[in-house]
Amino acid sequence: MSTPFYVAPEQVMKDRADYARKGIARGRSLVASTFDDGIVIVAENPSNTLHKVSEIYDRIGFAGVGKYNEFDQLRIAGIRHADLKGFNYSRHDVDALSLANQYAQMLGQTFTHEMKPMEVEILVAEIGEEDDDDQLFHILYDGTVYDRTGYAVLGGDAEAIALRVEDGFEARKDLTGAIRHARDALAGPERELPAGDLEVAALGRSNGRRTFRRIVGDELDGLVG
Repeated sequence: MSTPFYVAPEQVMKDRADYARKGIARGRSLVASTFDDGIVIVAENPSNTLHKVSEIYDRIGFAGVGKYNEFDQLRIAGIRHADLKGFNYSRHDVDALSLANQYAQMLGQTFTHEMKPMEVEILVAEIGEEDDDDQLFHILYDGTVYDRTGYAVLGGDAEAIALRVEDGFEARKDLTGAIRHARDALAGPERELPAGDLEVAALGRSNGRRTFRRIVGDELDGLVG
């Protein structure tokens, strides 16, 4: 009788984390930051049809990096969860924190018990009635949740991009300044990102009940400059 092959649990977790990080690094990054009317999300994404940034509920937005089909499954699950909770209770009971916890459980369960982890990082953003109530939750492939203040960076080159975002960051810039600052941080010093390579959406307090709005076409060209 042969002896079963043994691998230490620590090594299994390390291998899964390395696998997930490599998959995420192959994609393009995104930056979410607060501005004077809410939260803007700027993603490097030349596709006009495969969106990284989407609406979840009235005041809640979603963004993902990594493997598209996996974070799109999470997006759909989040919409269903929010709709069901809003229908059963109240629209005011749907909040980003509970949604982020749901995502953390799903990602953590997959990371721990499945052979292949999800190759994704996701962001759940919610704007409040006042500036100080805005929330950004960054959820990793293993279910770890970070509560970000001011801005959040997702993707393979997140550390370098975050340093560029932090340099000169102002929490309450106008929309034009916030988009340009995020674009410059994504591009870095050695290249430029035209408007056609960006996907931009904003959660704005002045947008009405459904605060999510995509910024496209001539408007985006003008804001990017």
